[in-house]
Amino acid sequence: MSDTESYFGDPDPIFADKELLRVNHLPEGDRIIGREEELGNLANAIKDAQRGGTPNNVLIYGKTGTGKSLCSKYITQDLIDAASENGVSVDVAYIDCFQESTETQVVRAIAESFNMTEITAVSVPASGVSTSDYYRRLWTILDTCLDVGIIILDEIDKLEDDNILMQLSRAAEAGKVSESTLGIIGISNKIRYKQSLNERVKSSLSERDFVFPPYDANQLRAILSSRADAFRDGVLDDEVIPKVAALAAREHGDARKAIDILRYAGEIADEHGDDVVRVEYVDEAHEREEEARLAELIGKQPEHSKHLLQGLALQMQQSAETDAMIPSKQVYSAYEVVCEREGTDPLKIRRVRDLLSELAFLSLIEQDRKGRGKGKGAHTVNQLVDDPELVVEACKSA
Repeated sequence: MSDTESYFGDPDPIFADKELLRVNHLPEGDRIIGREEELGNLANAIKDAQRGGTPNNVLIYGKTGTGKSLCSKYITQDLIDAASENGVSVDVAYIDCFQESTETQVVRAIAESFNMTEITAVSVPASGVSTSDYYRRLWTILDTCLDVGIIILDEIDKLEDDNILMQLSRAAEAGKVSESTLGIIGISNKIRYKQSLNERVKSSLSERDFVFPPYDANQLRAILSSRADAFRDGVLDDEVIPKVAALAAREHGDARKAIDILRYAGEIADEHGDDVVRVEYVDEAHEREEEARLAELIGKQPEHSKHLLQGLALQMQQSAETDAMIPSKQVYSAYEVVCEREGTDPLKIRRVRDLLSELAFLSLIEQDRKGRGKGKGAHTVNQLVDDPELVVEACKSA
């Protein structure tokens, strides 16, 4: 390699603005497709905050990639702007509960997000402070800096203790804050999340529930088309977006995955030294996205859910049928074997059935009810959505 050559070469021949195809990119309102009703519902639930009133607490459910986090971030930013015009100070703390799962971690992260040290003279150290002290600092920060604080708890089901929800939702009622008020937006992939809360927390939240459905093919096509300017002019084959949209709609209705497939197709074209993103690259991009998605999704699951997936994969590998549907009792037996191998006590079968239902909701497995024969009732059967070998590998690396 000569002194004048660079490994990074010329400007990107495929992408004009690749950030438009990143998961963490927050698009403008006109790029949020197919969620007009959901945005309206969210706005109606928290609209009192724009005049300094207390917003409703909200719980949002839906599969991954249905726009829950996107819409929550967009509508709360819109709220901040609207409130500012009314002379009302509103701010939003976004907390990823997969990263911040303990009560102490969450309250510290909220306090840090809202804090303006030059105004409050309050510090929020990373450690060395008790949970109750973090709360005291948070209440001071809120009353000093804000009229309304909105807290987005993404993947709220990953919280280890729901006491944080009690403390936040009753802050004004308990006299913890007097000059400000709070609202909570909880986001979960688990439709049964609320059932896990104790009755006092349910009553305290008094939430509104919204369910975000998967996108259909037309919506996915519009979403992808709205981000086509991520590519340079003329490099995107006309058939690519329709094929990606059709693939994603048929399998999951997940906009995030569809956008990832489109980005991977562009990267694959670049790797091939091609100056056109061709439709034949979509299948390879789909495989690459599936592997990345599976690793990420399984990595976020509790250990016992991973053990269940491995048990189901083991049963499917041992079956003579290519697309075997495994009864839940057989899955449980294989799960017990995995637990023994991992040195973990297995959960009760009732809890395992709940975990299987959650895995089905996340589209990691498929479930069906099958009859045992005349007069013998029916039972639940299970099947992995992905190849057993891929699942086992993802579980081991997660």
